[in-house]
Amino acid sequence: MTQAFKAMRWLAPAVPAPKTAHGAKPPGPPQLTGAKNLLRVVKDPVVYLTELHERYGDVAYLRFGRQQVYLVSDPDLIREVLVAKSKSFTKGKALQSAKRLLGEGLLTSEGELHDRQRRIMQPHFHHQRIKGYSEVMVDYARRARDSWKPGQEVDIAAEMMQLTLRITGKTLFDVDIVDEDPELGAALAGSLDVFNELALPVSGILDKLPLPRKKRFQEAKERLDQRIFSMMEERRKDPEGHHDMLTMLVTAEDEQGTGGMSPERIRDEAVTIFLAGHETTAQALTWTFYLLSQNPDAEHQLRQELHEVLGGRLPALEDVPKLRFTRWCMQEAMRIYPPAWVLGRIAIEPVELGGWKIPKGAILLLSQVVMHRDPRYWPGPMNYLPERWAKEDPERPRYAYFPFGGGPRVCIGEPFAWMEGTLVIATLMQTWSPALVPGHKVALQPTLTLKPKHGMRMTLRSAA
Repeated sequence: MTQAFKAMRWLAPAVPAPKTAHGAKPPGPPQLTGAKNLLRVVKDPVVYLTELHERYGDVAYLRFGRQQVYLVSDPDLIREVLVAKSKSFTKGKALQSAKRLLGEGLLTSEGELHDRQRRIMQPHFHHQRIKGYSEVMVDYARRARDSWKPGQEVDIAAEMMQLTLRITGKTLFDVDIVDEDPELGAALAGSLDVFNELALPVSGILDKLPLPRKKRFQEAKERLDQRIFSMMEERRKDPEGHHDMLTMLVTAEDEQGTGGMSPERIRDEAVTIFLAGHETTAQALTWTFYLLSQNPDAEHQLRQELHEVLGGRLPALEDVPKLRFTRWCMQEAMRIYPPAWVLGRIAIEPVELGGWKIPKGAILLLSQVVMHRDPRYWPGPMNYLPERWAKEDPERPRYAYFPFGGGPRVCIGEPFAWMEGTLVIATLMQTWSPALVPGHKVALQPTLTLKPKHGMRMTLRSAA
């Protein structure tokens, strides 16, 4: 991979400007203008950002026309952006575009509205409140496991999307969206397609054209909204009849005594939880199974732990703290292939960062995939070593690893994701040892999440 980075000669070297110079900018490539240069970025943004960091350092500067962009790749500066100076920034353009579908959910809202929504929801995402969902996670993972056959070839990426879709549907809406409510399943699937389209760099341009996608977007959104508002009304009439996240949203109130959320905000949070939650977990699981298939020693250690902790029975909530290596397997996969691979922030006021003056309106990129593979913090960064996580490295800065973001906007569903990932891996790997189909091409497709471009074709082998 390093050779591929060095082969990209189109990023010309630049001489750093002194920080003390008036109006000086950090080092970076020549200004990117025109369709040809833009396509170079769009074609492989992971390679582009990695090379940008390798060549120009911890703060790299580039322009797209009039837009000023800073790639920040220093853990301490990333902490400044996400924590210490978080109020000086808003979300990036991709998530602003996603507001057309997500509305003002936690992923997209800003300021006082975001703080209030999070304050209402936070107690309900505490570990003790989500533990009731563990049985749902194991049950659906068991169903998937039992439906597979030895020697069967499957697309693990598609299988994990289907599995997490069902888990999220059940925990969020208390319904099996495949068997019990296919109408809701179809609306959610259509919305997911739209959600991924919104991540395209040319999404805003395409919206101005009379394309069929605009009609598909509106139809999917209307179907989804009708179904969610209908379920919300059911929860209001009978709040004791369900124990799902939607009921929690309907009945939750602000601890400061300002009441609960409006129907529109509840809808926005429900759609955000579904679309943001289920796809990121699916990608994390997909990359975990891929990396285990390529690293037999890690798979052997995982299998040993499953045998010692579970002894052949299904996992349960109380097993999660004991399944340490199982969690490390996903933790390490999310280091090499972080589902959320880049965060964007827009400066709403001038900010000083690492001695550089960041102007109002500038875009800051904080890339997990760049930081998680930085050899300064991760020796042998592309080596899959779950045992890295056996103990904390006191020399490693906190924001050398931030798969769920950080600061006041850290992902509220992080405890849910770790529990789901650990239980699903344990349930499936007890029975199966997926092997990558020979010749299957593994490539990256970076949209809002980092997914395998060609799926992940694997052959199911019985676990030894």
